[in-house]
Formats: sequence, structure tokens, C-alpha cells
Amino acid sequence: MRMQLEKPIVGMAALSLALALTGCVETSTEGAVSEPDPELTFVRGYRSAADECQLVGETAFTVDLLDDAADLVACPTGSAAMASLMAETGAAMITQTNSFTFFRIPFR
Repeated sequence: MRMQLEKPIVGMAALSLALALTGCVETSTEGAVSEPDPELTFVRGYRSAADECQLVGETAFTVDLLDDAADLVACPTGSAAMASLMAETGAAMITQTNSFTFFRIPFR
């Protein structure tokens, strides 16, 4: 009986390792928050009116993220809009909630 259980366990461990090494298993994102999304004030689409990435206004959550020399922009985490914003601007993530990833984009 013991031998019958060892083979599947070893096989599952090998499969998990193979998937992790090939990038097929998602890893958790650093900085992610497991609490409900905070209250956010969206001003407008960042690059256009229809842009999923939004210019974010001041709230209790964003007050320490705002910068007088940069726009604070939130994109739905993992969205195509987020990927294109990062590619176009070179912006790096500054924080993340359950649903949104935040970027500070300098304008000076």
C-alpha cells in the first residue's frame, strides 16, 4: 500500500516543479492586498476617455501615493491596458489592491 501512494506523490511533486519552472503556475504578486478594494476616485481615462487605466484623485488611500510631479494611474491588474501602459511609459508598479495596480507617471 505504501508503494502505491509514493508513486503518485512523487509524480505530483515532479509535475508541480515542472510547471513552476516553465512558468505555467502563477505566483503571488508582491504588494498585493487581501482586503477589499479601498475607496478610489477615478478622474478620467488616462490616455483616452475609453482607457481602462484611469487617472486617480485624492482619497485616504491615495494621499501618500500622490506626487506633484507625476500622475497617479490605476489599471485593472493583469489587463491588456496595464501591459500597454507599462510598455509605453516604462512605469513601474508602486502598489496594488485586489483589483487595481497603481503607477506614478512623471509629467515633468
